[in-house]
Amino acid sequence: MAQVYLLLGGNLGDRLHYLKSTSLLLQSVAGEIIKKSSYYETAPWGFSDSRLFLNQVVLFNSVLNAYEFFELTKDVENRLGRTRNGNGYHARTIDIDILFYDDIVLQTNDLVIPHPRIPERRFVLEPLCEINPEFIHPVLMKSMEQLLKECNDPLQVIRLEKANTYLSPNAKSPASPKPGTI
Repeated sequence: MAQVYLLLGGNLGDRLHYLKSTSLLLQSVAGEIIKKSSYYETAPWGFSDSRLFLNQVVLFNSVLNAYEFFELTKDVENRLGRTRNGNGYHARTIDIDILFYDDIVLQTNDLVIPHPRIPERRFVLEPLCEINPEFIHPVLMKSMEQLLKECNDPLQVIRLEKANTYLSPNAKSPASPKPGTI
């Protein structure tokens, strides 16, 4: 079985519903969820939008290979109303990123593992550190804890202690600088 770290997030509609539905749909095909981070409320990264994201890192034990898992994530995104509007970042109901698949390093036109933006994103590193701070990035050879300490992302990341404690879907982002786009 492979251990697969995923980042789930969205900023449209009932964000909590989309995160929970994503976990259930993935688990019905991909395997067993063995760890989940708290929910984290975060400002959009790489684009401007007034709606905050709700994010969570989920760790799976899965029998699917990396490509099968990737195809499953795209199917689940589509089933939950994800639309893609060309290049760049935009508001969405759900986004599923494969962060790590065991310790493999893979780079194709469609799939890059580990996710290349992990060290730049506080909203990824904080929940990763919550569930496994000692996990070593297989390319950078640094722990998640070390990457978080080195992260320069200025955007606010708020850990929510309870699943039912989150801002409404129309909550406004805190004023903060935005990193450049891709």
